[in-house]
Amino acid sequence: MRARYNETMLRRVPVAILLLCLISLVLSSCLAHHRPFGRAGANPNQKLLTADQSVLMDEIAKQYNAVHDFSATVDMAPSLGSAEKNQITEYKDVRAYIYFRKPAEVHILGLAPLVRTRAFDMVSDGTDFRLYIATQNRFIVGRNEVTAPSKNKLENLRPQHFVSALMVHPVDPKIEKISMINLTDENNAFYILMVNHDEGGKLQPARSIWFSRVDLQMARQLIFDENGNILTDARYSQWHAYDNVPFPKHIEVNRPRDEYGMVIDIVKMDINKGVPDGKFVLDQPEGTTLQVLGEAPATPPKTQTPAPPRKKK
Repeated sequence: MRARYNETMLRRVPVAILLLCLISLVLSSCLAHHRPFGRAGANPNQKLLTADQSVLMDEIAKQYNAVHDFSATVDMAPSLGSAEKNQITEYKDVRAYIYFRKPAEVHILGLAPLVRTRAFDMVSDGTDFRLYIATQNRFIVGRNEVTAPSKNKLENLRPQHFVSALMVHPVDPKIEKISMINLTDENNAFYILMVNHDEGGKLQPARSIWFSRVDLQMARQLIFDENGNILTDARYSQWHAYDNVPFPKHIEVNRPRDEYGMVIDIVKMDINKGVPDGKFVLDQPEGTTLQVLGEAPATPPKTQTPAPPRKKK
């Protein structure tokens, strides 16, 4: 009985194998569907580029070291509000001029839409800043660090926020620990360098730097506070060579905690042609109200109107 059972099973095995082969042929020819998909900025047939952590770190350092100074004419679209509060107000048609010189000097001059008069003016030497807001007739001075955010979002503007976004600092392996993530799926193709500060053996999130696997160009930088909250979200696209130095033509800078942002499109740019000292000087305009951050704004003295002369009796 057992022998007859084994003989029957042996006859069925080839039949089962044949059946599986037929099913696989049917599935591959009739039911299987190869679905191509494209990612933003990529040809569907383009192969993604590969790189390791050291190559990407070298690319950051190369880009940063290639720029000593620059003068740029840009179109800006400032915005106030935040995505978290579901309310963002955008302002269009702001022509601006940005001057930068290492290590940290920067001057940003913004012109009012249409009339092209001075709307705001900011300078910083890397430690202190000076800000003129024409619409409020105010001149603000203080340190670059925002220790107590103001309810008036314009008072939270700092030139260094733009510098850290425009000039991505190289990774310092002495004080920073690096790990790499390969985020590649149907919608994304990025290498992400996670940069953490080593605080006595405890790692604190500092930055993440994103590279597109389409061209291995920097696409995004997130800067975090010690709790992992986003301080700056900068995005880069449309890389172009200015004076043989690659630089993104389109930059988006968002400061979600301070509730303001800026879209920057470069119109003209000169790199490493020198910026004179006078470009980093900003004097207080006459008649403006001076405010030192942390102190109440100074009130301009009121002009007393002379009493009318008494009529002679």
